[in-house]
Amino acid sequence: MFNVDPRARPQEIVFVLVPDFSMMAFTASIEPLRAANRLAAEGLFHWRVFSPDGEPISASNGVTVSPDAGLDDCPGAAAILVCAGVRAETYRNPNLDAWLRRMASRGVTVGGVCTGPLLLARAGLLDGHRCTIHWENVESFAEEFPELDITATLFEIDRRRCTCSGGTAPLDMMINLIAADYGRELAQTVAEQMLHTFVRHPYDAQRMSFQHRTGISDPKVLAAVATMEALLEHPVSIEDLADGVGVSARQLERLFRGKLGKSPARYYAELRLKRARQLLTQTPMPVVQVAVACGFTSASHFAKSYRKFYGRSPSDDRARLLADWPDPIEPPLAVHRAEAPYTH
Repeated sequence: MFNVDPRARPQEIVFVLVPDFSMMAFTASIEPLRAANRLAAEGLFHWRVFSPDGEPISASNGVTVSPDAGLDDCPGAAAILVCAGVRAETYRNPNLDAWLRRMASRGVTVGGVCTGPLLLARAGLLDGHRCTIHWENVESFAEEFPELDITATLFEIDRRRCTCSGGTAPLDMMINLIAADYGRELAQTVAEQMLHTFVRHPYDAQRMSFQHRTGISDPKVLAAVATMEALLEHPVSIEDLADGVGVSARQLERLFRGKLGKSPARYYAELRLKRARQLLTQTPMPVVQVAVACGFTSASHFAKSYRKFYGRSPSDDRARLLADWPDPIEPPLAVHRAEAPYTH
């Protein structure tokens, strides 16, 4: 999977780190390769770490990594994995986009972990491919790229594109890729070496269910919450919600207060407001469009509800985010002249 011919050893894997990348996702991607080399007693993989400009780069946890080089010093690879993190939505680098397109046009496998798929999508490399991203970013990712085939799986391997949700999921993806190239036995041994006794399938869920997160097992509450989560843009009345789960509105009120400590109306409103904040901080959607996408009938009602819950207006949150955005990195003129339009 990494290379057209996995017999060509070692396979060169390039990790591209962008500012505030996820250290967990990065190490979960690279450690299975190290273990595979050790357990196979040969150099199956060789890896190098790059930053866009070759300068040291910090992870979201504050740890700084010194890369091997910058993108201009990368002659080629079997696979490239872009590792991003909590601020990928604010990161713009046309030089990186152009470089990724060039590498993909040469047949290199290109992937992204954690929020790295967002950068691949902005480079136009996920069109026509299944892809995934960290669960926290799925909704905003779909809003920005409605034409993409986005799943909520742990990882997706679709031809020469690999995308992964992040956290420890890259460990599962890399073990699956090792199995594809070098067999199940080595992959299982790598998993055991990592004390990863249960290798997850790509279609396993990213998040624990609401029941496991909260310990709530009441079927009426679970059904009501599932309906709320499915209908954030077009919320239903509490009466209709109660009718749908087979109880009266008064019974549903008692159940929610007893299990969640708040009314169903309050819980529903908070779900919508939390989604609104994700869209505000992860997409360039106008505030009015965010309000509509989260089921608010007017911008004024949305702003009032948002301020009451978060202590500041939607516009304030958006302004705070924009103030922290780095300036876009403009490619040199030579790149504009030399870079051919990318076609899928």
